[in-house]
Amino acid sequence: MAISSSLTKSVLIVEDEQSIRDILVELFEVNDNVVTSAEFLPDALERLRTQRFDLVVTDLRLGGKRDGGLQVMALAGMLSPDAQVLVLTAYPDDSNRQASVRLGALHFLEKPVDLAVIAQFAAGAGVRTAIPVPPHLIASDA
Repeated sequence: MAISSSLTKSVLIVEDEQSIRDILVELFEVNDNVVTSAEFLPDALERLRTQRFDLVVTDLRLGGKRDGGLQVMALAGMLSPDAQVLVLTAYPDDSNRQASVRLGALHFLEKPVDLAVIAQFAAGAGVRTAIPVPPHLIASDA
């Protein structure tokens, strides 16, 4: 059975903590979503080079690299320019926030993040999750 491309959304999860990555993958593995995940920066960059994404959820620090998430955002901006980007971080300083915004991140979320908040931002990007979001709660970039 063919899946309509207008319904299919591609999501890239970039997170070096396996438990968080697994939860995020499970959150997005619904309906017609195609979910790809990466643990390390080189894997994330390779996936960005070979596939276009509608939504990128990335940790800011990857495998000890302070700028790993920034590199993901920079390449996503070039290769998946229409992708919405959500940044997750345990290190929410102003310079990271400003750099993320300059690189196209729409939302900069401090860990721990409530999955319902991620679901709201994803819904604003047109990506469904395992957590239903009522239309009046859909977070947008406005």
